[in-house]
Amino acid sequence: MPPTVPPPTLLVVDDTPASLGVVCDTLRREGVRVLLAESGAAAREVLARNSPDLILLDVVMPGEDGFTVCAALCAHPVWRDIPVIFLTAIDDAEQKVRAFAAGAVDYVTKPVHVPELVARVRVQLDLRTARRTLETKNLELEAEIAIRLDAEEQLAASLDRAVVVFDRAGTLLFATRLAHDLLAKYFPAGPPGSLAAGGRFPAGDGALIVRRFAEAGRDDTVMLVLEEEFAPPGPAALIALGLTVRQAEVVYWVAQGKSNAETALILGTSPRTVDKHMERIFQRLGVENRASLMVTASEYLRPVRR
Repeated sequence: MPPTVPPPTLLVVDDTPASLGVVCDTLRREGVRVLLAESGAAAREVLARNSPDLILLDVVMPGEDGFTVCAALCAHPVWRDIPVIFLTAIDDAEQKVRAFAAGAVDYVTKPVHVPELVARVRVQLDLRTARRTLETKNLELEAEIAIRLDAEEQLAASLDRAVVVFDRAGTLLFATRLAHDLLAKYFPAGPPGSLAAGGRFPAGDGALIVRRFAEAGRDDTVMLVLEEEFAPPGPAALIALGLTVRQAEVVYWVAQGKSNAETALILGTSPRTVDKHMERIFQRLGVENRASLMVTASEYLRPVRR
C-alpha cells in the first residue's frame, strides 16, 4: 500500500486573521491545512512545531512588521526555504520592490480577491511540491550513480574475464567482449561442439583453456570461462593508473594503435563519447597527447615473462 501523502500546509500570519476567513475556508475545503498566527513571535512558535509549505505574511502588523519577520525567516537555516506571499493594503511600487527584495515569491494587495489569492496560493503550493519531487529524484539519481560506481569498481576485478553461456542445444546465449574475441581468434569457423565439455584447445604457440561450470542437476545451460595461455595483460592492468573501467578499456585500445573512431566501434559507443573519455584521461594521467599516453600505458601492458 503506497504511503499517504500529507496535505499541504499554509501558515497565515496576520494580526486580523478574520479578514482572511473566506480564503482560509476555501483552502481548507480544497484539502489545505491552514495554521494561524497573529504576530511574528506567534509565527515562530508555530514554525517551531510545524513545517508549512507556504506562508501568507501581512506587511503591516503591530510590533514587528512583515519585512522584519521575513528577514528573520530568511536568516533561519530551516525556515529560509519556505516561500512567502506578502499581503498588504498598500498598493505602492516601492513597497512591492522591497517585498521581493526581502525574499517574497508574490505580493497581493488588500482587500483580497478571494479566487485570485486562492489561485496564487495553489500555484506556489504546486511549485513547492514539484521542487520537492525534483529534490527526491535528484537524491535517487545520486544513489543510483553511487550504486553504478560501486558496480563498476566490482567489475574492474573481472574486466579481463571471458565468459560464455550456451544452452542445451549448443546455442550461444551470452558472451563477454573478450570471449567473442577469443572465440574468433581460436575458432574462425565457429566453436566446435566439444567446446562445451571444456578442456585445452591448442593453437600455434599457445592454447585456449576452457573451464566448464554447470549447476548440479541441471543441463539446460552451461557457463564456460575461457583463459588464454601466455596472454598479455588486458584492460584491467590499466586500472592501476587510477582509471575507471571504461577509461581503462579506451586506453587499452588506444595503446593498440586504434583511433578514437575505431575504439568507439570496438566498445559499441560513439566517437564523441570516446573523445570525452580521452579528454578526462589526459587530465587524470597528466599527459598531453596520444603518444605520451601510449608510452604510459605500455608500462602496464608488458607481457609477463614465464
